[in-house]
Amino acid sequence: MKTLFISALVLAGMSGVAHAQPAANGEVSYPKGSIGYDALIAGDNERAISQILSNERVSRHDPAKLINLGQAYARTGRIAEAADLFSTALQSREEVDLVLADGRVINSKEAARLALTGLQTKLASR
Repeated sequence: MKTLFISALVLAGMSGVAHAQPAANGEVSYPKGSIGYDALIAGDNERAISQILSNERVSRHDPAKLINLGQAYARTGRIAEAADLFSTALQSREEVDLVLADGRVINSKEAARLALTGLQTKLASR
């Protein structure tokens, strides 16, 4: 299984904010902007959505792309769409290891599961 150092794995439901290891361009193993790293870190969710959706160099099935787009959707109140993306990443045949800012390595399926659980917890607490 390959390990990808990705940019913005910002998961709801994890304690604190989790980012993939920072790099000079923000998105190691991905074209700059392709998975919305800088925009997500800056809190510019609309720009992150635009970057992710307009980039065709990363597969639409890529777990990091799905998780980051889901995170941006969740932050903008598009909860059902976020849940669908997290579920798709969870069920994806593609599976990668994501390196978080604190150095932990987490499988993309586990990351998607945590994000989905975080959404469900957030909805239940409303």
